[in-house]
Amino acid sequence: MAKKFFKVGFNVFLYVFAAIGLFLMVGYFAVKLGFTNETGIIDIQRDAFLGAQVVPTKEAGPKVPWKESEEWQVLSAAITRDQAVLNKAATDSGVSARLITANLVAEQLRLFFTEREYYKQFFYPLKILGSQTQFSWGVMGMKEDTAIKVEQHLKDPSSPFYPGAQYEHLLDFQTTDIEKERFTRMTDQHNHYWSYLYAGLYIKQIEAQWKTAGFPITGNIGVLSTLYNIGFSHSNPNPDPKVGGAAITAGDKTFSFGGLAEDFYNSDLLIDILPK
Repeated sequence: MAKKFFKVGFNVFLYVFAAIGLFLMVGYFAVKLGFTNETGIIDIQRDAFLGAQVVPTKEAGPKVPWKESEEWQVLSAAITRDQAVLNKAATDSGVSARLITANLVAEQLRLFFTEREYYKQFFYPLKILGSQTQFSWGVMGMKEDTAIKVEQHLKDPSSPFYPGAQYEHLLDFQTTDIEKERFTRMTDQHNHYWSYLYAGLYIKQIEAQWKTAGFPITGNIGVLSTLYNIGFSHSNPNPDPKVGGAAITAGDKTFSFGGLAEDFYNSDLLIDILPK
C-alpha cells in the first residue's frame, strides 16, 4: 500500500514538474517571438522624450528673407512664450521690451543660421531659444566679463555708465558663491528673466554714458544694438555713431548685428505683444 502511494505521488510530481516546464517553455517562446509585447507608460514616456528631440535631418531650405523663413517662425514662437518675463525685465531695467527683443532676435538668428546641427536637433523641434554656456552666456549671448561690468556700474555713481540709484540693487546676489550664482542666473534654460535683465541694464548704462557725454542715443535702435554687440570698451560717445557689429547672414541677406536688430524693431513683427 505504501509502495503504491509512493508511486502515485511520484507520478503526480512528474506531471506537475512537466507542466511547469511546459509553461516556462511556452512563456520563453512567447517573449522571444514578441507575443507579449505591449506598450507601457515607461515606453510611452521614452518615445515621447526621444520623439521630441530625435527628428529626421532637416536641411536648410531655400534662401528667403529672414522674416519669411522657418527659422523666424521658430524664434517667434519662443519669444511669444517669453512675453511675460520680457515685460518684467523691461519694466525693471527701464528699457523697452521690444528693444531688448531686437537684440535677442539678432543673437538668436545668428545661432539659428550658423549652428545648423543644434537648430535641427533642438531649436526647431522644441521651438526654443538657444542658450549658450561657454564663451557667451544665455539667450542674449552676454560674456561673463560684460555681466560683471554691468553689476559694477550699478554700484558706482562716479561711473559714466551709472544709470541711477533706483537700479543699484537689481542684481544683488543672494549667496556667497557669486560666480556660480551669476552663471546659474544667466544660463537658466527655463527662465530667461536674468538674461533679459542684464541686457536691458547694459543698454540703460550705454544710454547713460552717451547722455552724460552730450550725445544722447536713446531711441537710436541700430546704434544701441551695435554697442550691445561690440561691448563697453568700444562705446565711445561721438556726434556721428554708425550702425555695425558682427556680420550675420540671415535668410537671403547679410546684416550687421545692429542692422538686423534695427530691421526687426522697425518691422511689424510681434507688434501686438511688443509695441514700439
